Amino acid sequence: MISFTHSLKFKSTIDVGVALTHIIHSGWVKNLSTSTLVFNIAQFFPSLNYYLLSCIIKKARFDNWIISFFSNYLVDRRTNYSWNNFMSPVFDINVGVGQGSALSPILSVLYLSPLIYILENRLKNLKIPISIISFVDDGLFISQSKSYDISNSCLFCCFNILSNLLEKFHLIVEHSKTEIFHFNRLHGSFNPPLLDLSPLGGSILCPNNTWKYLEFIFDRKLTFH
Repeated sequence: MISFTHSLKFKSTIDVGVALTHIIHSGWVKNLSTSTLVFNIAQFFPSLNYYLLSCIIKKARFDNWIISFFSNYLVDRRTNYSWNNFMSPVFDINVGVGQGSALSPILSVLYLSPLIYILENRLKNLKIPISIISFVDDGLFISQSKSYDISNSCLFCCFNILSNLLEKFHLIVEHSKTEIFHFNRLHGSFNPPLLDLSPLGGSILCPNNTWKYLEFIFDRKLTFH
């Protein structure tokens, strides 16, 4: 599921790479620099709260038979795991969605849709010019400005709002996978200001001249492979 604040929708990682490239080039035409902040939701599928998911489905006003099906889909389930010759006892799992199951993409979209909706509206009310890409448990903030300091400030605010929202949805950010990358087409040395997220869970940095996102490798001048 790909979602932008300006309602563009795509279906593959190739579309995401093309869309991101277009956004950055469009910014350069307007003399705007682009900064990106990528985040990952820790243990996304196991962390989906069954009771909250049921409430979201009811709030979406699906037909009663659909609500009844999903409300019972994860009830009274049991599982165990094996490691070499060890087999664990069977235990109940009434919270979480099985990753790789046929319904996991549908359930994840239903779960994240209200979160993205609330996030977009809060950023709009605060007049923070940020684009958002959401790809299941991976997300990307895109900030464009004539100043990297302004971009960092916008990204910090967005990340703060996101962290608080995720907590309400029983989800957390996997801070070890949080990265920031600044695009710049100027020649010579480039030393953008660092973005310190330590008050929100840890500082982040992408010190290399290349950045890997969804199997694409971008450099600062936007030559991706």
